[in-house]
Amino acid sequence: MSPIVATVDSHAPTGTALRVVRRDGTVSPFDLDKISVALSKAFLAVEGAGAATSARRHHVVGELTAQVESSLRRHARADVVHIEHVQDLVELALMRGGHHKVARAYVLYREERARARAVPAEQPAEPGWTRVERLVADAVEGVADVSAERVLAEARRNVYPGITDEELATALVMSARTLVEQEPNYSTVTARLLLDKLRGEALSHLSAGHHQARRSELDYPRYFRDYLRRAIDLELVDPELATFDLDRVTSAIRPERDLDFGFLGLQTLYDRYFLHEHGTRFELPQAFFLRVAMGLALREDDREARAAQFYELLSTFDFMASTPTLFNSGTTRAQLSSCFLTTVADSLDAIFQSYRNNALLAKYSGGLGNDWTPVRGLGAHIKGTNGRSQGVVPFLKIANDTAVAVNQGGKRKGAACAYLETWHIDVEQFLDLRRNTGDDRRRTHDMNTANWVPDEFLRRVEADADWTLFSPDEVPDLHDLYGADFARAYRDHEAAAARGEIAVFRTVRAVDLWRRMLTMLFETGHPWITFKDPCNLRSPQQHVGVVHSSNLCTEITLNTSADEVAVCNLGSVNLARHVTEDGLDTARLERTVRTAVRMLDNVIDINFYTIPQTRRSNLRHRPVGLGLMGYQDALFTLGIPMASDAAVEFADRSMEHLSHHAIAASVDLAAERGAYESFPGSLWSKGILPIDSLGLLAEARAGDALDVDLSSTLDWAALRERVRTTGMRNSNVLAIAPTATISNICGVGQSIEPLFQNLYVKSNMSGDFTVTNQHLVRHLKERGLWDEVMVADLKYFDGSLTEIDRVPDDLKRLFATAFEIDSHWLVDAASRRQKWIDQAQSLNLYVAEPSGRVLDELYRHAWHRGLKTTYYLRAKAATQVEKSTLRGTDGRLNAVPVAEPAACRVEDPDCEACQ
Repeated sequence: MSPIVATVDSHAPTGTALRVVRRDGTVSPFDLDKISVALSKAFLAVEGAGAATSARRHHVVGELTAQVESSLRRHARADVVHIEHVQDLVELALMRGGHHKVARAYVLYREERARARAVPAEQPAEPGWTRVERLVADAVEGVADVSAERVLAEARRNVYPGITDEELATALVMSARTLVEQEPNYSTVTARLLLDKLRGEALSHLSAGHHQARRSELDYPRYFRDYLRRAIDLELVDPELATFDLDRVTSAIRPERDLDFGFLGLQTLYDRYFLHEHGTRFELPQAFFLRVAMGLALREDDREARAAQFYELLSTFDFMASTPTLFNSGTTRAQLSSCFLTTVADSLDAIFQSYRNNALLAKYSGGLGNDWTPVRGLGAHIKGTNGRSQGVVPFLKIANDTAVAVNQGGKRKGAACAYLETWHIDVEQFLDLRRNTGDDRRRTHDMNTANWVPDEFLRRVEADADWTLFSPDEVPDLHDLYGADFARAYRDHEAAAARGEIAVFRTVRAVDLWRRMLTMLFETGHPWITFKDPCNLRSPQQHVGVVHSSNLCTEITLNTSADEVAVCNLGSVNLARHVTEDGLDTARLERTVRTAVRMLDNVIDINFYTIPQTRRSNLRHRPVGLGLMGYQDALFTLGIPMASDAAVEFADRSMEHLSHHAIAASVDLAAERGAYESFPGSLWSKGILPIDSLGLLAEARAGDALDVDLSSTLDWAALRERVRTTGMRNSNVLAIAPTATISNICGVGQSIEPLFQNLYVKSNMSGDFTVTNQHLVRHLKERGLWDEVMVADLKYFDGSLTEIDRVPDDLKRLFATAFEIDSHWLVDAASRRQKWIDQAQSLNLYVAEPSGRVLDELYRHAWHRGLKTTYYLRAKAATQVEKSTLRGTDGRLNAVPVAEPAACRVEDPDCEACQ
């Protein structure tokens, strides 16, 4: 049972002259909050923290606290009261209130503590328990605020005669994870116990000689040789890895980094990433990172040195490659790219070829973005049969089912996003695709959808003008036009329709269509709002093609055509590893970024291409997408609230440094390896960098339709000249992806997301995990506020600090959750980043109390701020925290790799399809 004694080490005295005498004779000021906390703990110990009891508990505790205070003031002599008398009055108040079970538990606990003070308890070790005690002692070593005794006590409850070694290992992990809710540092302890379980599984599978080695005694180089030999024999790993100088490359391994994982991170790797034979994992964490690093270094001149350099970046969590790269690097099918963008032409052959391409691309873990705008609309004429088209929707239904059927090599469900321009005649049916009502044959419940919105439409919305919908077979030029050229051609087609020269069209009020777009976005989370003109006007590659869509997660903006499928190769810098309390560590960031860009460029040459269109475009343009994660963690380290001018400024400056180093790294690679093939004629070749391309967008918008900060701090002039004269190795360099899974591995917040909640249960393929904001816990501990009552209050108030009176206002501001932050702050920070990025960013927006006016204002704000894309709209009603106890809900320990959830449902804040 939890301590329920009203202690006297006050953190916030009430101002009363009343003092409390402790058992050791010391005297401290009386603190009313301690009475409230003691009573709350008493009720929690008996009733738990269920939703049905939380509201009642808050009310009852308030009344009882007032009663105890009143009694103390009446009976205290000389303004001094003994601690035992305080406890007597608490007990009396419980009895008078009819809370007999709570009072009885309180009495028993007082007696138990009295005996403990008199005679320290000693429990002899059970036979065969020695190794377990040693293992748990190793697991808690160096971890603050954890106790081996608590883990062992919990484990004893689950041990029975005849338990197997495997069951005992699982019991230990389960025992430690039940304590994570009360003390987040037990996540590290749980991970270490899981590591021991994994080590036993892997080493016994490879060689009996490894099995008995303790963690500190593990010969990692020897193990790696055995592991590599087995993986090659099983045809899981490329035999080329065995040709490395293994003595040299394994000397880079740092076994102690196995201890750096949290439970969620290691469990995620165990379930989804580590190589296995019939479900038995034989790949340990550092072997995993080295295998990925060696796979990315295969074409390097000094392979061993580069592999060690890449390993260092991955194993320290300074940078993490995307999930497809982690899955497949160094394997026999090294499909390492994350995202693929296609355009579907308007013919039956092309449509069904697109299904085949989607299946092949998805098979090896790629996310898909499909541009469906060219496909003629409902009622359009079919020349070959002299019939009428059913429009694009029936074909989208097949694309949806194809994505579900091809589940990325059995590792996670296939995921695709369909894009349609706002002028398409079928756009209103497109908006309904994710609804749960209506004709199910015209619904795509598993596929994401996105609106590809031209600036002309939003100008019509702001002017409250009409908007005309067309079938693309009659206005095919609109698909490849943007900016002023699109606006002129669009008006010409409207005039032609008015003259009767176009057969299939419909005129609607632009504001009405906009409202319906926002309504569907709120109701279903789809289609997302993405902006065609900024993506094209600022594209470095506008000389060779048009950006017809984004990708699965709205951060990639690459050209597509009938003979080129765009490919992007992703990875993310862990920003949390590059800040200190003094600010951004620019030297470390530069080292990380330069190595990361080299790793991403290597992906392009090593990659296994499943269709020729991807090889053609990737080798010709060589795009990569370096992003970031751990942004919120960095703000916590700096003590900057997300909703502040300082956070917007930090978003600007950190992205400026990242962009500068990434572009410089690509220039260095161009000097070493040559510029990409289509460099001549690009914006890069003209000395126009991302910050400069904002001028092109401003010129096209004219007037006041663009409101963007243009400040900078670095020497861009010198870099601009180097880019122009030396060239770029990569047509595109920067893109901020969601990073849901890889941020779990690194133990930081995903991407540029605000804090979701301070305490919640995260559900993914690996099970349910208690997630507690460790930055908050550290601050609460420093102020003496972290206890069981705080945990219960966080659950009751959905992970928010706002309603918890004893939390200081500065912490409430710093640790405000996503729905407590006005999303205009998120848009403003994204706008500052966007000026440095040649592609886009996956930007979720959060609205606690959505309305038509609020959403209209927010999305117009995003357009005026020059954003290229937005991602999910999160509404608070779709997100609820588990209010019952979280104990025992953390993960499935014996899970085998199965299909991963589809990308980003409305109620799920994670997109795991690319990252």
